[in-house]
Amino acid sequence: MNFATPSAIARRTALAALLAAPLWAAAQASYPSRPIVMVVPQAAGGTNDIVGRLVSQKLGEVLGGATVVENRPGAGGNIGTQYVAKAPKDGYTLLMTISSSQAINPALFKNPGFDPVKDFKPVGLIGAVPNVLLVNPSFPARNMAELVALAKAKPGHYQYASAGNGTLNHLLGEMLNSMAGIQLQHVPYKGVAPAINDVLGGQLPMVFASMPSALSHIKAGKLRALAVSGATRSPVLPEVPTIAETVAGYNGTLWIGLFAPAGLPADIQAKLQDGMATGMAAKDLRERLEAQGVEIAPKTTPEQFAALLQEDLAKWAKVVKTSGATVD
Repeated sequence: MNFATPSAIARRTALAALLAAPLWAAAQASYPSRPIVMVVPQAAGGTNDIVGRLVSQKLGEVLGGATVVENRPGAGGNIGTQYVAKAPKDGYTLLMTISSSQAINPALFKNPGFDPVKDFKPVGLIGAVPNVLLVNPSFPARNMAELVALAKAKPGHYQYASAGNGTLNHLLGEMLNSMAGIQLQHVPYKGVAPAINDVLGGQLPMVFASMPSALSHIKAGKLRALAVSGATRSPVLPEVPTIAETVAGYNGTLWIGLFAPAGLPADIQAKLQDGMATGMAAKDLRERLEAQGVEIAPKTTPEQFAALLQEDLAKWAKVVKTSGATVD
């Protein structure tokens, strides 16, 4: 039996690498050569889904390929986030996520199943979205002061719906309970759409919902906007006060952004980042996002986005600890 010498093996390995290099370079240069899957770890109809579909379409146009949105809801966003963290690092599986999943879940869950920093690379920040505290039109409270008074008179009597345990909608209610000294009971759903449907139907009196999810119902008069969660009033609903105007210091909003699994080849990472920057600069996309109540982020580098994530991880960890919120 003849065995190749070490030098012969080395020559063959080097030759194989040289032959493979053009093929690998061609594959990289042709990216994307098949549809990119943008995973949304929330149910269809929610903020992230609405924004994700708008951004997905524009990113596909910019990159010259197809993009599809795939909803993988569950566990407050953990299921879809875990899926992307373990996906092939080839640029064909991305994560369109919100700060409640990426920056809050690590504090709410003992083991969310992913590391928000080590498992992902930021691609592009889209913007911020305030939440709205919506009530069924039959609910007696007409403003936040009346709601707080009702809740204090009947501790534990009134319920609020959310998009699920561990979501920002959930934590906003916990923050309100803590800061206003009331006891609203949390009722989790699998997504904001079914939560809103039950408030529309009168099964529950109120729900925290993001602006894109809430706007059509507010404009149609089917739900009443009691207050917005941000530090300032929304330009989309300037007549609606903030919760902070009644409960001093209250401030809760979310950001939306695109991530890729860590370990993505540098050239594909650069293509995605450039594609997002170009897409987010497009007037038509910006107008459509703003019409949904999205406050477009100023031009932000991936490094700045990464720093924002680190800041929010620290911020929400303190909020979770103070409020005592937990899902485990």
